[in-house]
Amino acid sequence: MPGVGPLTAVAVEAFGPDMAQFKTGRDFAAWLGLVPRQHSSGGKERLGRMTKAGQADIRPLLIIGAMSRLGWLGQRTITEGSWLSRMLARKPKMLVAIALANKMARQIWAMLTKNEDYKEPALAVAA
Repeated sequence: MPGVGPLTAVAVEAFGPDMAQFKTGRDFAAWLGLVPRQHSSGGKERLGRMTKAGQADIRPLLIIGAMSRLGWLGQRTITEGSWLSRMLARKPKMLVAIALANKMARQIWAMLTKNEDYKEPALAVAA
């Protein structure tokens, strides 16, 4: 997966619990501290700011990997019109990096629970 190297993969295996204990990928991302705090009631969804509460070993590695994906060399591989390019056009780079780290955490959870390898989004649509 772009942005996830061997160090991050080893950290997820070493510091992360069994992925079966998380019901969804959002639960895993919340355990890492990559989702906004919720202040919702009465059916009205209110999302707050990102907290630093969560797993302190894996979260920084995912954010650094996301920032490397958004760097000069990584931006050349981002396809025009994709979710990532649209976010970069209208949001600050660090906010996009946190959102990308959240998405990467959810993909890691899905790959580990389904026991699958990473699939490129463009190749998955074509298949």
